[in-house]
Amino acid sequence: MKTSVKLLVLSLLFMMVACKQKSTRNEAVNSTYDPIKEAYDVERVEPPNWWVGFKNSEVQLLVKHPNISAATPEINYAGVTIKKINKADSPNYLFIDLHISETAKAGKFNIIFKFENTKDLVQTYKLKPREKLAENYVGFDSSDAIYLITPDRFANGNPKNDMFESLNEKTINRKDDYARHGGDISGIINHLDYIADLGFTTIWPCPLLTNNMHRASYHGYAITDLYEIDPRFGTLDEYKTLASKMSEKGMKLIMDQVANHCGVEHWWMKDLPFKDWVNYQEVYEANRDSWTNKTTISSNHKRTTNQDLYASKKDKEAMGNGWFVSGMPDLNQRNPFMARYIIQNSIWWIETVGLGGIRQDTYPYPDKGFMSDWAGAIMNEYPNFSIVGEEWSYNPLLIGYWQDGANNKDGYDSNLKSPMDFAMQRLIIEALNKTESWDKGLVKIYEGLANDFHYATPKDLMIFPDNHDMSRVFTQLKGDIINTKMALSYLLVLPRIPQLYYGTEILMNDFEKPGDHGLIRTDFPGGWEGDAMNAFTGKGLTEEQKETQLYLKTLLNFRKSSKAIHKGKTIHFAPEHGIYVLFRILEDDIVVHIMNKNSDPIELDLTRFEEIGLTGKPMNNVVTGETIIWNDMLKLNTKGSIILTTKL
Repeated sequence: MKTSVKLLVLSLLFMMVACKQKSTRNEAVNSTYDPIKEAYDVERVEPPNWWVGFKNSEVQLLVKHPNISAATPEINYAGVTIKKINKADSPNYLFIDLHISETAKAGKFNIIFKFENTKDLVQTYKLKPREKLAENYVGFDSSDAIYLITPDRFANGNPKNDMFESLNEKTINRKDDYARHGGDISGIINHLDYIADLGFTTIWPCPLLTNNMHRASYHGYAITDLYEIDPRFGTLDEYKTLASKMSEKGMKLIMDQVANHCGVEHWWMKDLPFKDWVNYQEVYEANRDSWTNKTTISSNHKRTTNQDLYASKKDKEAMGNGWFVSGMPDLNQRNPFMARYIIQNSIWWIETVGLGGIRQDTYPYPDKGFMSDWAGAIMNEYPNFSIVGEEWSYNPLLIGYWQDGANNKDGYDSNLKSPMDFAMQRLIIEALNKTESWDKGLVKIYEGLANDFHYATPKDLMIFPDNHDMSRVFTQLKGDIINTKMALSYLLVLPRIPQLYYGTEILMNDFEKPGDHGLIRTDFPGGWEGDAMNAFTGKGLTEEQKETQLYLKTLLNFRKSSKAIHKGKTIHFAPEHGIYVLFRILEDDIVVHIMNKNSDPIELDLTRFEEIGLTGKPMNNVVTGETIIWNDMLKLNTKGSIILTTKL
């Protein structure tokens, strides 16, 4: 080969190697193996990380550090640009608007905060790859059954995390209903088999984020850090483990969130970024050092002002701006930075943990325009997701107003899939507690279910016998086990999403102090080492408790596979002679629910239900396994519910 040709070949090889090295360097800049020198000089940046590949390409960073507003932030990372730098009223905050392009790759980059006369600060920020497609974040629906837990009171899986000297409430005391008892995330993980075997498909724990309050912080609704798991409940890794282990079992995890308020010990309450970050902020700041119960800024709790065509401006402001209680500052979602903070926080938790739903506390209290934007932003990113909102109203008109697709006169669309059906809950209790008459008793739930014409999608409402804020259903039904079982069986066959509170399966109650929140949230027996009673194993339970536990397990596991209950149409017949009959029908899959309030034997005329088409067909009793033939008459020997199915 001639020398010139050799030189040309060598030159080409050199260029190819150089190009490959350059390409490799460029890839490294946008990879998770970026060799940048990491630094974490800044006190706080939230969200603490973000992802590539969202529909919304914008993210706003809250930056908290002494005199950070004097800095000019810079970023040098392919696909990430600073769109706007926003200063707050406090010099210790910056809000940085970032654009993350479609070409941006996952990796780390440094945000350089440049100062004129002092040393620059460097903060390493991470963009993560998304672990699964947005459409694969599938929420709960009418095929699910939800187990609601107050984590501090369910099971103590790790006694080592019971107390932390760095937190304001430093002790646990199981004899005090309002103190910390030590239940945690590990306790839930340890008993997932119990919950799954009962037939539940979804778990909703009350809030698990840090509540660094001085007392009664166990319930979780006075959050003081929206990006931190309370160390007394465990760690973020344990929360992720809970979600992943549930996913392995085909179960979904709902996160309880609070957009309306935070705890008064929240870190930002010592240095609020804007003058309107919380409502009635001027009153709070003027009395910060001697803060007590400032009744002048409490909400009037007149939730109807959200729909009332005639509501005064004064009443609307008192409802929406007032603090829920004195220890829970009311967040001002009309501040655009606060609004964006809350939306991004929800998305961060969905993506970080792989949630199967959100339960939003006190839904009618925040700015309702914001709540539509909040739910809309989430559903835009996760089209198959689910959100349930708490509207504690017994008026179906108010409940229906908050459901996505409602034909509201004011044009309001909430983007909320699932309001909570407090109206039907109360009617079930009333129907079973009252003596039968033409306008009392079972007719109340018959008429209540007739209100479903008002709801955009009745099957997406969440129904429940009780929850963490109301007396246990066994207490509400005056200790009547048969009525309690009737209430449970009825709500489990309704076109709804059922939620049961932990301990309902063993008849937990609050008879000693009805309605007392600390007592309602009693420790689950067996959740603590040395408990004399253990509901997980059956040790020490009464026969009635064991029977109720088995009854619910039987119904829930039947419900899990019943397409008629999940998707079937509903037909019910007006109560007669203390008997109310409801059918769920999906082609030849038919479930019959019979509620009988008669203590003496009575015959039910089956010819009345001829339109259902069951004559001559065998029906299986879901609880007893007994088979009957649906003919002219059915003898009901005892008071209670009967659930029959064509699926033998």
